[in-house]
Order: sequence, then C-alpha cells, then structure tokens
Amino acid sequence: MNIVFVMDPLENINPFKDSSYVLMLAATRQGHHVFYVPNSGLHLSAAGLQFEAMPVTPSEDRAHPFETTELMWLSEAEIDAVFIRTDPPFDDSYLMNTWLLDRLDPRIKVINSPQGIRTVNEKIWATQFKTVVPETLITSSLALAKQFLIQQGHIVAKPANGFGGSSVFKLSAGDSNASVVFETLSHLGKSKMILQAYIDAAQVGDKRVLLVDGEPVGCVLRVHSPEDHRNNFFAGGKPAQTSLTARDQEIIAILKPHLNALGLRFVGIDIIGDYLIEVNVTSPTCIQEINALTGRRVEDEIFNQLLT
Repeated sequence: MNIVFVMDPLENINPFKDSSYVLMLAATRQGHHVFYVPNSGLHLSAAGLQFEAMPVTPSEDRAHPFETTELMWLSEAEIDAVFIRTDPPFDDSYLMNTWLLDRLDPRIKVINSPQGIRTVNEKIWATQFKTVVPETLITSSLALAKQFLIQQGHIVAKPANGFGGSSVFKLSAGDSNASVVFETLSHLGKSKMILQAYIDAAQVGDKRVLLVDGEPVGCVLRVHSPEDHRNNFFAGGKPAQTSLTARDQEIIAILKPHLNALGLRFVGIDIIGDYLIEVNVTSPTCIQEINALTGRRVEDEIFNQLLT
C-alpha cells in the first residue's frame, strides 16, 4: 500500500518523541510504502487530488531517522491511505487541506476524517458531555471571567485555540495577576478564552489515553516539573506509568459513539482525576512514551487496526 503522511517538515521531527515517526516505522515494517507530503503539497484539479510527495524510508536509528528521495507527483489513484498529522494550531492552511482531502475517493482511508477534524475543537467539543467535564466558562468577557474566578475560587485559564500547554494559567481568587491574564488571553475582550474549575488531582498529573475506533490502546500519566503547574510534555512534564480506572472507562464509553460517527479513528483524550479535559483529534501523540514505559510497540497495534 502507498501511505501518505501530511505533516510538518521532517527536519522538525524529534525521533525520540514523535508519534508520526513511529507510525511511519510501523508502516514500513509491514511492507508498505511511505510518503511525506508537506502542508503545501495538496493540489486539486479536474483530474482529482494530486500530491507533491517525497518517498521516505524511516530508520530505527534515531540519529538518522529518515532516508528520502526527490519529490514526485502522486495522483489519488495511487494512494491507499492518508494520515493527517499536521500539528496544531488548526489554522486557515489546516482548514483548506481538510476541504481538499474531502474530495478524495471514498476507497482511500483518511485518518482522521477531515470533517471530524473540522467539527471537533479539541477543548470546546468536550463541553457537551456535562457529566464528565469540570465546571467550564467559555467567554471573551472580562467581567464574566472575574465573576467565575470568584465563584470557583481556583481555576485554570487558557486560550480556546491553544496547544501544547502554551498560555495555561492557574489562578486563585484574589490573585493580583487575574485581570492581566484575562486581558491577555481574551486580547482585551476580543477573543474567546476557556476557564475551568481547578481539579486538585492535577497535582498528581493528567492522563493521556489513546483511542482507536473508540477503544483504549494505551495510556500514560503526564506529571509536571517542580517549577511548573502544567503537565504537558511540551511544558516540561514527564511520563509515568498508569492504568485505566472505572471512571476512565465510563468517559471512554460516552465518547465512543460520537467519535466513531465523526470518523475520528485515532484520538487522544486527556483526563484529570474524574474529569475529561480535552479530546485531541489533529495529531495525537504519546505513543513513544507509552512504549518506553510498557515495552510495547503500540504503533504496530494502532496501525494494524486503522488499516483494517
């Protein structure tokens, strides 16, 4: 099979952490042909979708992770599967690529569904499941934000389109920085911000659970450093072994039919304590961290299921 990865530049990949890299390895181990397509490499004409594709041979040698050859053109007739692995933010370029990928022949597997990616804001979409999310306010109003902080006492504030733990603040009622934080996140009342009641279990860490077709394939606890309250790996968090609880399974069961209906086959959900925080659909990560803690090759399990 010819498998295309639409993703950020290969030179930006960290082979010790990146999930797209090990998914490429899994494809190669199973005898498939892997192609890298930059975000600018999709073109639509009357002949269908065309890809500016670079053949890639991933290597287990992390010092030299990729062997590549010159860019070539592939028609959609030559493609069997497309992995959308561009990292957030979900911007105009990302949106345009999902529209183009919508035009692919239905025989081609696209992971995840372009329509599903457009539908699910990774922070806001989860708020519909009111029994499993913390008390949440999404607003651009500085007055409402201040009122919410007083009501909750302790909150987390973040931008509606943030990622990787960037610009995530922990605030307490009476904090002299609160007004500045709200002004910054909302761009002086012009942009939406997300405020959530602080969950004490965040001190232990937050759990990333990888789902394939709505079923868990692995999980890892992300634990913040002593100098930071954020558990994200991009913010200095460290991986720790964990397991699924009955509450985790309850959350997964609630999400499964919705994810499957949207064609969101490979998803990462974030859980803190008893609460769902985010649903990551653009380019879920943490495969390598789970592998390191468990001795598994989770990417092989994921790849086998996604292409069946």
